[in-house]
Amino acid sequence: MQSCGYLTPQPWAPTTLYRTNRHPRLPTQAPRIRLPPSTSAVADPVKNRKAHSMPPEKAEVFKSLEPWASEGLLPLLKPVEQSWQPHNFVPDSSLPFDEFMDQVKALRDRTAELPDEYFVVLVGDMITEDALPTYQTMINNLDAVGDESGASPVPWAVWTRSWTAEENRHGDLLRTYLYLSGRVDMPKVEKTVQYLIGAGMDVGTENNPYLGFVYTSFQERATFVSHGNTARLAKEGGDPVLARICGTIAADEKRHENAYTRIVEKLLEVDPSEAMRAIADMMHKKITMPAHLMYDGEDPRLFEHFSAVAQRMGVYTANDYADILEFLIGRWGLEKLEGLTGEGRRARDFVCGLAPRIRKLQERADERARKMGPHGVKFSWIFNKEVALTM
Repeated sequence: MQSCGYLTPQPWAPTTLYRTNRHPRLPTQAPRIRLPPSTSAVADPVKNRKAHSMPPEKAEVFKSLEPWASEGLLPLLKPVEQSWQPHNFVPDSSLPFDEFMDQVKALRDRTAELPDEYFVVLVGDMITEDALPTYQTMINNLDAVGDESGASPVPWAVWTRSWTAEENRHGDLLRTYLYLSGRVDMPKVEKTVQYLIGAGMDVGTENNPYLGFVYTSFQERATFVSHGNTARLAKEGGDPVLARICGTIAADEKRHENAYTRIVEKLLEVDPSEAMRAIADMMHKKITMPAHLMYDGEDPRLFEHFSAVAQRMGVYTANDYADILEFLIGRWGLEKLEGLTGEGRRARDFVCGLAPRIRKLQERADERARKMGPHGVKFSWIFNKEVALTM
């Protein structure tokens, strides 16, 4: 999310980083983002949806990794009794009324000076977190690692349920804080959440766990960056409690990123060419943010506008996208990866050469944005106040 030429969507616009698909209820279609010729554009995932693209025999890879998942993945979860809970960060409702109201007043005093655009970004982050049912569904629909019974003891299923339980606190906490702040129009926010969960998402993972775990590795890193930046801005704006909230959520995302990157690292070890092809496939498609179908009943380009504000504020930018890619290339040792087929080597070369091209395309987009001049849009989330999309 950040300052590129967002009014005319650019090829590497930050929150992709972003192919925005047509929302089933929207009156108009959001503009398509043209892919640069060098990225070999893929078909629209809604019109030409693929499913179950993993060869059936590859299911044995994940079956064989179950002991590893028990030992290397599940310890990254935190026991419930050692976990923070949303009530730790908000006014204590069990206090006598006057004391409770004093805490609410202190919260409102802290948030009073934060700018409107900060709340646009924080609401967008909260809505993204609140669409958790969609994300659990996506992971459970991945072949060979889904929770077939709803209470399966298989480590992949245990991980997904427990990851969901940890993530569930994020939206709960942010929503409560926003509600108490009085700075946002909660009915509009709640309507956006309902639209988003109903719309679902299609991020191109094709029920394929190779693709799915590449996506979650990238996405958890992106949310770690985003929440870390909202923490920084809250601290600078005079709300240390909100800064601690966003920082605590960022720490969870970092731990979850570690888990998903471990999975892909293990896949690169046991099946390097298939895993490398999956990384390249997801980068060809671009990592579409999970809330790309957000809608408030009013603005058919809501996600695009939210992303532009986040880009301008430096909460999540196209440079962050490139940084994440470079981080994962280093984390997985892709440049020195051996044992690849010819197709695997071509996939590796594509991925390892992609970040500089992203940065160069973004520089051109930024230049076009500067020439366009300032532009604003009204957000229903903040009582239809207008905020700037460009510098």
